[in-house]
Amino acid sequence: MAIFNPSSNFGTVTIVGVGLIGASLGLALKKAGVVNKVLGVGRSVENLDQALKMGAIDGVVDLVEAAKRSDVIVLCVPVAQMRAAFEVIEPHLESRTMITDAGSTKGDVILAAKEILGKKACQFVPAHPIAGGAQHGASAAKADLFEGKQTILCPLQENSPQDTDLIEGFWQSVGSVVKKISNVQHDAIYAAVSHLPHILSYALMASVVNSEDADQKLSHVGAGFKDFTRIAASSPEMWRDICLGNRTAVLKELDQYLLIVNHMRKLIAENDGAGLEKLFDKASKARQDLDVL
Repeated sequence: MAIFNPSSNFGTVTIVGVGLIGASLGLALKKAGVVNKVLGVGRSVENLDQALKMGAIDGVVDLVEAAKRSDVIVLCVPVAQMRAAFEVIEPHLESRTMITDAGSTKGDVILAAKEILGKKACQFVPAHPIAGGAQHGASAAKADLFEGKQTILCPLQENSPQDTDLIEGFWQSVGSVVKKISNVQHDAIYAAVSHLPHILSYALMASVVNSEDADQKLSHVGAGFKDFTRIAASSPEMWRDICLGNRTAVLKELDQYLLIVNHMRKLIAENDGAGLEKLFDKASKARQDLDVL
């Protein structure tokens, strides 16, 4: 396990996609004093301008220039855009340059990297920082976004121990607690504990909004509804790509969830208070235990 050396310097870092995660990463790297320069690549002029204004990046480049000039490239774009990014980067990728990412799915991103980068795939160390929020865009960026939060690394067999350690230290430098698991484990776990909750939040919001008396219902919402649907304010584009990119694992978790919901419906329809309370009690105790982990 790599232990971050405070004297480390990652040289020129280019962040591709300077939304919430990308801009926060730029702020965090500069706050830690571990970079010479942070460059930004992006589609949104508004995000790039905001990132420059707040000091998250020092300049703007395109992907070709990033591949030529960077010591580390961090892909913070929606996962469906990773393949296109690899395609632009590959012909210009210097042997000294390492790539990591912030994608919420790993299997699809790794497949794209191996297909596009070929032998250069050894320069890509996949990562997933477990940080974020319902707000998105550079304007929501925070320098402490990653502090104390997990970042999951899913190293490739092609990665050298030295390169894996470098990227582990990179994420540690912004305050992350790094864990390593396989990409298969990652996608199965996060389908259950991240992707499914977002789907359910979107679904509840859509159910209420599409009802005939939506305005009346929404005028009476309380803290519980707002808590449950907070993450429905997240980027629709990002979550569309996550659901489709990890669809096998997501569908498995959805099917499991539907079994529970249908069982609950049956208990309610049969006026089975004892059965309903037993189910609620088990879930309640598990949730309380979660707070002490």
